[in-house]
Amino acid sequence: YPYTARMEALAHILLLFLLLASFSPVAAQEDGIDIYSLTMDSRITSRFAHTTITSHVVNKADRAQEATFQVEIPKTAFITNFSMIIDGVTYPGEMKEKASAQERYRLALAKGATGRNLEQFQVSVNVAPTANATFELVYEELLKRQLGKYELMLKVQPQQLVKHLQIDIHIFEPQGISSLDTEIAFMTKDLADALTTTQNKTKAHIVFKPSLAQQQKEPGKLDTILDGNFIVHYDVNRTAVAGDIQIENGYFVHHFAPRELPLLPKNVVFVIDKSGSMAGRKIKKTKEALLKVLDDLKPEDHFSLVAFSGRVTQWKPVLLQASEEHLESAKTFLSNTQALGATNINEAILLAVRMLDESDSRKQLPSGSVSMVILLTDGDPTEGETKLQKIQENVKATVAGRYHLYCLGFGFDVNYAFLEKLALDNGGVARRIYEDSDADLQLQDFYQEVANPLLTMVEFQYPDNAVELLTQDSFRVFFKGSELVVAGKLTPQAPDLLSAQVRGQSNTQNINFQTEVNVVNKEKVFEDSEYISHSFMERLWAYLTIQQLLEKAVSASGTAQQSLKGRALDLSLNFSFVTPLTCMVVNQPNDQGQRQLAMKSMETGKQYMEHFLTLGAKASWYSGKIVFIIISVPGTSTPLSAGITTPPIPVPLEESLKSMERAPHFILSLFLRKKQKEILCVDVKGSPFRPLSLISDPVQGIEVKGHYKDFLDTFSWLQVSYKTPEVQVYVNQDSIIVIRGRGQHEKSTSYQWQKTFSLGLVLWIRALHWAPLSLLPSQLIPFVLENLVSLHCSITFTYHNLFNHSPIEEHPLNFQFFATIKMGAINIFVSVVLFPFLRSLWNTALEVLLLDQRVYTVLQP
Repeated sequence: YPYTARMEALAHILLLFLLLASFSPVAAQEDGIDIYSLTMDSRITSRFAHTTITSHVVNKADRAQEATFQVEIPKTAFITNFSMIIDGVTYPGEMKEKASAQERYRLALAKGATGRNLEQFQVSVNVAPTANATFELVYEELLKRQLGKYELMLKVQPQQLVKHLQIDIHIFEPQGISSLDTEIAFMTKDLADALTTTQNKTKAHIVFKPSLAQQQKEPGKLDTILDGNFIVHYDVNRTAVAGDIQIENGYFVHHFAPRELPLLPKNVVFVIDKSGSMAGRKIKKTKEALLKVLDDLKPEDHFSLVAFSGRVTQWKPVLLQASEEHLESAKTFLSNTQALGATNINEAILLAVRMLDESDSRKQLPSGSVSMVILLTDGDPTEGETKLQKIQENVKATVAGRYHLYCLGFGFDVNYAFLEKLALDNGGVARRIYEDSDADLQLQDFYQEVANPLLTMVEFQYPDNAVELLTQDSFRVFFKGSELVVAGKLTPQAPDLLSAQVRGQSNTQNINFQTEVNVVNKEKVFEDSEYISHSFMERLWAYLTIQQLLEKAVSASGTAQQSLKGRALDLSLNFSFVTPLTCMVVNQPNDQGQRQLAMKSMETGKQYMEHFLTLGAKASWYSGKIVFIIISVPGTSTPLSAGITTPPIPVPLEESLKSMERAPHFILSLFLRKKQKEILCVDVKGSPFRPLSLISDPVQGIEVKGHYKDFLDTFSWLQVSYKTPEVQVYVNQDSIIVIRGRGQHEKSTSYQWQKTFSLGLVLWIRALHWAPLSLLPSQLIPFVLENLVSLHCSITFTYHNLFNHSPIEEHPLNFQFFATIKMGAINIFVSVVLFPFLRSLWNTALEVLLLDQRVYTVLQP
C-alpha cells in the first residue's frame, strides 16, 4: 500500500484491548491513546450468559489519533448491542439483514473466526486531542456442558497498564452450584489478593481487580503481566432424574443430565486420512491420539480401523472386541500407517458403514449398543467420487439413520462446510482440529465427549395445552458429561402445575422419567433482578431456536432451506442478535465518513484469513493487524475491487524504510510509463491458525501454500500443487514427497534432503490482459552445511508480449525459499527479486493480496 500520511496514522493505531482473546500489542504512552478504565461484567443465569465489555479511553496527544476497539468473543455467542460515545454523542449500532446491508454498503467480506473458540469484533474511530471515547459491547451465549462442566472463557491481554480494570462474573443457578473454580493463565502470588470469590448455595460472585502495581510485569516498567486466559468452570446439583425446569416471564427451560445411569457399549470405526497432505506433524499427532484412544476403549466396546489415501485399507474386515490382543494388533497397524497418496473419502466412509453392517448381521455387536464412525481428514476428496454433493448423498443413503458419523477436519485447508453437512445428515457433529502442538489432545478431548453414551432415542413430552414453540425435543443419543436442553413458551391456558416426561432407551430397556413443577413458585425464583437480565428466558429460547434452525438449514435444500433461514432471520432481527444472517452497522461521526459492519463468522469452507471491512474513501481490511489494502496505479480507469479505490501517493524509498520494524516490510518499486514511480509497502503479520496461500491460480491449476508457525517464526510445511501434469510436492522438516498422477496411475516418491529434482510449470499473472509468464524448469537444491539443512527453490519467468503472446525478453524472477533446519525447528525465509521486466507492464493495475501470515518478504527492483 502507498506509504502516505494514512500509513503514518496507521502506525499510531493503538489497539485498545483484547478480552476474550488477543489484543494487538500496544504499550501505554504518555502522548497516545490511554485506556483509563476497562470493565467486563458477565451475568450467568441458568447457563445463559449476558456479557458487557466497556472501555473508556482518552487521547493524550496534541493531535487526533485513531483508536481501535478490538475484542474476540466466543464463536457460540451472539452480539446484541454495540455503541460508542464520542465527545458526549452516542453512536449506537443498527441491526440489519446481512444480505441487504452487503448490497447497500457494497460489503464484500465479513470478519471470520480467528482462533479455536473465538471470533473477532473490531471498530476504529478518530479521537480528537484530549478527547474521551467510550466503547460498549454486549453479547449473549448459552454455556454448553462438556465433560461435566460449564465454561466461561475470557482472554485478557490489554497490553498496557489500566488504571481501573475490573472483571465481575455473577452466577445464579437455582439448582445449586456443586463446583466452582477459576483457571487463570497469568496468575501469580502478587495477583492472588486481586481475585475474590464469594459463594452460597445458588449464587457466586467472582471479582478480579488488580491495581496498577499488580499489573506490572516488572516494578517501574509499563509492560503488563495480564496476558492469557481467564476461565471459570462450574457445575450444578442434580437431584431430579427427570431434569430441572425453570420458568421466567412465560417461558421455560428444561435441563436434563441424569446421573448414575449405566454406560452403553459402543461400536466405533475410526476412519483415518493418510494422504500425502497428512505427512509430518498431522499423521504423527493422529497416531499419538489414537494410540491413547485405543487404550481408553472398554472391554465391552467393539472397534476397527480404516486408513485411506487413494486406496482404502482396513485393519480387519469386521469390528472386534477391545481385548488386549486386538488392541495391540490395531496399534501395530496404526504405527505402520504412512501418509502418502490421494484422498478417497467416499469409499473410506462407505467401507466403514459396510463393516458395521457386516458385524451387525453376524450378531457380533452387543444389543442396545451405540454405533458410530469417526472420520478424520485434512482435505478435499481427490480420488474416486470427488463430487461433494454426491458423496453426501451416498453416505446418507448408506447410513440410513442407523449410525452416527462424526467428522473431524484437520487444519484450515479442509472443506468444513462439506464435513459439517456430512455429519449433520447422519446424526453427528463436525469439529475442526487445529494444527498445533496439542492437536493430539484436541482429538482425545473430542473422543471423550462421545466415548460414554448413556441413553438413546431420548424424547421430551409436555401436555399439549401447556406449551408451544418448543425447541428440539428429541435426541438420538445422550453422552455422559453433556446436557440436553429444551426451551419453550407456556400457553395462556397452561395449568398451575407443569408436568414433563423424558423417555429413552438404556441398553435394551425403555426408561421413563417424570417431573412436575409449580409455575408460580418457579417464576418467583427469578424476581431478584440483580443477577439476571430482563426476559432472559425468552432470549435463551430465541438463541437456542436460531441455532437449531441454522443447523437444520445445513441439511435442508430448496424452499425448505429458505423457510428455515427466513424464520431464523426474523428471530435474529426481533431479538437483536448478530447471527450468520444479520449484521450490525456501526455508525461514526459524520466528519469521519465511514461505516463498519460487524458480522457473524461461520465455519464454512477453507479458511485462510479473517476480515472486518472498513467502508470509506480509503478502504482496508483489518485482522487485528493490517492484512492488505487495494490500490489503483495512475492511469488505471478500472478499480481493482468494485466500489473501493485508493489514490496512490509516491513516497521516496528512504522514507518508507524508516518505518521498518524488527522484521522487514514488503517493499516494491513499480516503474510505470512517463517515468512514474510507485512504491508499495506492506507490513505482513501473521497468525498460527491459517495456512498461507503463496500462489493460487485455479484457472491454470497451480497452488503454493504453507503452514506458518507465528510463535516460532517458522513454516512447518510447504506444498506445491499443479494440475497439468498432475504433480504435488509436499515439503516438511523430515522429507520431500512428490506425488505424480492420480488413481491407478498415481506414483509417490519420498526424497530425503540429499535429493535433487525439477519441475516445469506455467504461471499466469493478471494485468490489463492475461499476460502469460512461462515458468522454466525449477530446481529444488537441498544441501547440507555444518549441521544445517537448506532448501533452495529458484524459478525463472519469461515475459510475453501482451498482444501477440510472443516472447519478448527473458528475465529471471527469482522466487526463493530457504529452509534452515536446526535442532528440530524449520525456519524458512522467503525472498522475491523482481528484475526490469516490470517496466514493460505499462498502464497496468497491480493487485497486492497478502494473507494474514507473518511471512516477511522483501522486493527490490
